[in-house]
Amino acid sequence: MAKENIRERTTEEIAAFLTAHGEKAFRAKQIGQWIWQRGAESFEEMTNLPKATREMLAEAFRFDRLTAERTQAASDGTTKTAWRTEDGEVVESVLIPGKGRHTVCVSSQAGCKLGCKFCATGASGFRRDLTAGEIFSQVAAAKREAESRGSSLSNIVFMGMGEPLLNYGNVMRAIGRLTAEDGMGMSPYRITISTAGIPQGIRRLADEGTRCNLAVSLHAAKDTVRTSLMPVNQAYPLREVAESLKYFVEKTGTRPTFEYLLLRGINDSVEDAKALAAYCRQFPIKINVIEYNETGDGAFRRSTERSRDEFIRYLEGCHIVVNLRHSKGQDIDAACGQLAGKI
Repeated sequence: MAKENIRERTTEEIAAFLTAHGEKAFRAKQIGQWIWQRGAESFEEMTNLPKATREMLAEAFRFDRLTAERTQAASDGTTKTAWRTEDGEVVESVLIPGKGRHTVCVSSQAGCKLGCKFCATGASGFRRDLTAGEIFSQVAAAKREAESRGSSLSNIVFMGMGEPLLNYGNVMRAIGRLTAEDGMGMSPYRITISTAGIPQGIRRLADEGTRCNLAVSLHAAKDTVRTSLMPVNQAYPLREVAESLKYFVEKTGTRPTFEYLLLRGINDSVEDAKALAAYCRQFPIKINVIEYNETGDGAFRRSTERSRDEFIRYLEGCHIVVNLRHSKGQDIDAACGQLAGKI
């Protein structure tokens, strides 16, 4: 009989299992602390449990663990880890250093269904959703690595492989464990969920009272241009995305962020900036302007500095908060849009 995933069991269910096998129920809390506070991925690590208890647990349960297949270090201190899942998939996470702190960019799916034209992940196709435990493992490993560098893990961004809102249940279960007092204890305000714009997912976040930050990969404020870059815009055009964002702001009082990737000759003109500014009048918003990281296929090119500066200057003249985001880890294909899960 196949073993059950211990990270899919609640504390109460683990307690019931223990008492049914003659063990003390209080040990369920100890097990939970090992899994969700210390990031344990084996029962052997749970040294305050009797050996017989650990062996019994190992016979009945398994961990949906990740194995580090390869870690690469960039010249700017960014590290990218390719993780092998138990069923052989490869996903990637990126640990990004800052001033006395680190941010981890985690994946929510093996591959992606959306096929955005500028994204290496989209070109790799979709294999499956990641479990809550597999998502949690990426963060736990990043926390250990940051602490080994004498720093801390301050922020989590769901900007790796996959569309988080198409794996809503597992993403939110992982966030629940990451933010729980009896879990990792991270503040939800330090977590950002990035989406290509799935309206029903955005509304669900609002209805469930999320305190996490929301970022939307917009990349164009004209439907024809956005559809050419992001096929998802055919199913969920800009009007529907805007309606869901209005709902989100009204429900949560939180100002979302637009991620806008500048592509030469496609979405980086002043006319494109005017369209974006007009779109942004519907709700309070911040904009992160991102410079394109060329992947070598020549399909897209980075905007010139002049076009970039004119684009930003126009938006700022409309009293919109704009940040120019410089991606890190480009020399190891760890920057925005470069994660492909290739070994």
